[in-house]
Amino acid sequence: MTADGRAHGAPGAAWQARRVHRWTDLAQVPEDFGPSVVTIGNFDGVHRGHRAVLRRMVADARATGGAAVAVTFDPHPAQVHRPDAAPDLITGLADRLDLMEQTGLDAVLVVTYTLEFASATPEDFVRTYLVDGLHARTVVIGQDVRFGRGNAGDLRTMLDLGARYGFVVEVIEDVHGRLESTAGDRYPNRRWSSTWVRELLTDGDVAAAAEVLGRPHLLRGVVVHGDARGRTLGFPTANLGDVVGFVPADGVYAGWMRRVGHPEGAPDGYLPVAISIGTNPTFDGWDRRVEAHVPGRTDLELYGEEVALELVDRLRPTLRFDSVDALVAQMHEDVARTREVLAAGPLVLGGSAER
Repeated sequence: MTADGRAHGAPGAAWQARRVHRWTDLAQVPEDFGPSVVTIGNFDGVHRGHRAVLRRMVADARATGGAAVAVTFDPHPAQVHRPDAAPDLITGLADRLDLMEQTGLDAVLVVTYTLEFASATPEDFVRTYLVDGLHARTVVIGQDVRFGRGNAGDLRTMLDLGARYGFVVEVIEDVHGRLESTAGDRYPNRRWSSTWVRELLTDGDVAAAAEVLGRPHLLRGVVVHGDARGRTLGFPTANLGDVVGFVPADGVYAGWMRRVGHPEGAPDGYLPVAISIGTNPTFDGWDRRVEAHVPGRTDLELYGEEVALELVDRLRPTLRFDSVDALVAQMHEDVARTREVLAAGPLVLGGSAER
């Protein structure tokens, strides 16, 4: 099926009965699936560079009547090979798949990454997954592709295997860009990458990270009970437990909160929020928290709900105040600033996100 539900390929095939397929094992791929156009990657964050590859692949599939398929991995290979040095992931798996599917994919195969899987030779991987499993007609990759045991497979390897097994290899050029920060200086022209996103988030520059991502950065979690101090001060907050997503530098941010299980189109499903990330140093806190306050609302009961936070801009770093009164005064300023930042509505980067 295409992204809007139209069928392509041979009518009546079993795999066309669903819109977007999510498989976690090759055994789930129907025997009559394909032919396909396939790409491979971790796609952490699903940034603008990733989407350039995915959309090019979808366009190729539409032009040839094939199915567009992305092969991705869970957990991230670095978490298996170098668990002590693995980077924090920008997005969790659920958000990664949702974002990937927004590009128009027909299917995603999530391969469970293990040391046994990593021991396969480049040819074994290509033959098992791309040729026999997904019936690839075209494989779309970047110039820096690496695959197979010890990352021995590269672009030259894929070209050779394509010639051997009868699929075309299409190479996508890296996508580069320059960013202007809120301070007015410019980030250098560089390749869109997950590493760049992590660097920006580590600095708290969520506005610049949104430019690389092509969307606001997401955090997700279930609302849990906190110490209720915010409610006592007149600023009740939703405290996120077990946060999924790369948590940026401590500070106060303006953003939006989406209630994941809320009925679509119902009131209060998407709300403006002031987001605090840090340890509450004014009260000698020690545990790092992510909590969100909806300006002007004290009536929301969110405990037990899953919410997603979209971080639009950083308002200030975390500060320690000499008194509760000084903290409350600053919180009023934070809320006012949040209203100003979000006055134009949700951030939509539009076509510029795909340049």
